[in-house]
Amino acid sequence: MSAPLPPRRRDATENRAGLLVAAAHVLADDPHAAVDTIAKAAGLSRRAFYGHFEDRGALITALIAEGAERFNAIAESVTDDDPRKALAQLARGLWNEAQHVHAVVALALNDRLARLTAAALAPVRGRLAEICERGYERDVLRRDIPPAVTARLVEEAARGVITHLDSAPTRQHRLAERAVLSAAGLGWHEIDDLIDDKATT
Repeated sequence: MSAPLPPRRRDATENRAGLLVAAAHVLADDPHAAVDTIAKAAGLSRRAFYGHFEDRGALITALIAEGAERFNAIAESVTDDDPRKALAQLARGLWNEAQHVHAVVALALNDRLARLTAAALAPVRGRLAEICERGYERDVLRRDIPPAVTARLVEEAARGVITHLDSAPTRQHRLAERAVLSAAGLGWHEIDDLIDDKATT
């Protein structure tokens, strides 16, 4: 039996974290940025980069996993008993997080990485499915289609909005809330009442 690996030195851990931070910033300007560019932005060499990540793809995978942890935590924090309010809160929370890591989100939602992203965001999707199921049962979300289909429509609506953050208007979270609530079957008058700040906080 081989001996356990020694704990990573603190500077190595910090370097890895620095590469992830640098990558998020660099990719925001250039989604196709090379390893050398990312390493330089982190103040490290190409060799140091490969000491932490096998290749650029491994770095992207790590970025998605890190972002997914934050998104999953947001989903877990949404506990409102009203499915409509829970859906609005989920949309707002995910939007607020996404606007800070737009480049990472855009990469995560790329069709080539769909399977990886879906696995990483399983808790978010599970929470969304539960909200739509509860809304269906209480007849407060659309009932013309199965709740699983509603959840898929909501997910696609959110995806469409999040991937166009750069053209979003002021009070951006409202656009995300409107998109998902509309996909869930609510009319715009009801949405206006529901997303009032006092109603969703």
